[in-house]
Amino acid sequence: MAAASTAVAAVAVPRGGFNSGVRAVKIVWHRELLRFWSDRLRIVTALIQPLLFVFVLGTGLGSLTKGVPGVDFKTFVYPGALAMSVLFTAVFSAGSIVWDREFGFLREMLVAPVSRTALVIGKCLGGATTATAQGVVVLAMAGLVGVPYSAMLMLKLLGMMALLAFTLTAFGVMMAARIPTFQGFMGLTQMLLMPLFFTSGAMFPLSGLPAWLTWVTRLNPLTYAVDPIRRAVFDHLDISAAARAAYAPGVSWGSYHVPIWLELLIVAAAGLLMLTVASLEFSRI
Repeated sequence: MAAASTAVAAVAVPRGGFNSGVRAVKIVWHRELLRFWSDRLRIVTALIQPLLFVFVLGTGLGSLTKGVPGVDFKTFVYPGALAMSVLFTAVFSAGSIVWDREFGFLREMLVAPVSRTALVIGKCLGGATTATAQGVVVLAMAGLVGVPYSAMLMLKLLGMMALLAFTLTAFGVMMAARIPTFQGFMGLTQMLLMPLFFTSGAMFPLSGLPAWLTWVTRLNPLTYAVDPIRRAVFDHLDISAAARAAYAPGVSWGSYHVPIWLELLIVAAAGLLMLTVASLEFSRI
């Protein structure tokens, strides 16, 4: 009887390993999708800024600038609007980490018997998926600004947006891992995102700039995501070589013209670096 009274119920602990990590990634990924699709207001408001940039700012600036014959300025602004639709959705999706910390849910995730790297990967994949889905809506409006609905072009743009979304979500997760309040996260992201966006060449060509602005654009990682999108769009337009050189000159390091594959490699490397930093930050929480 004494032995029976001191018996302890067995506790089943899931085994670790690769399968456990994959399951954790899928669960966090699925949770991000559910949170996104259940917030319809967030979906609608995230579309307002890209549409304003294309149809209001693009039309207004097009009427003020002489431009290049044969190219609508809205067509030039459109790749930047694609990047914007991904940019804010991806980074702000990482802000849910701060909410989870304030309400205690993050603590429950961190004490789970899974790798914290798996949690970060799931978070980044979830944010990248929702941001890409948001960008698809803007991508569907390509015909309104003179961009052809070419299957190859759409696939290229979709892949570039997905890569950019993953990198930006990793950037947001890296910041959210150490910021204690949502107000602080929003203030920091607003301070960083707008300068990154406006110095990426999203709203102006990368040629003929002052020396200091040229250096800033080349040091901005977002430049190497916006430029491939714009060059892919202009490669599918029936315009003159002079118009392509004026609006989509590409990125140059001195006399070296950076190819698209290297630009995308830079974006991917930045995403993996920030994913690693975010994983290290989570391991210290």
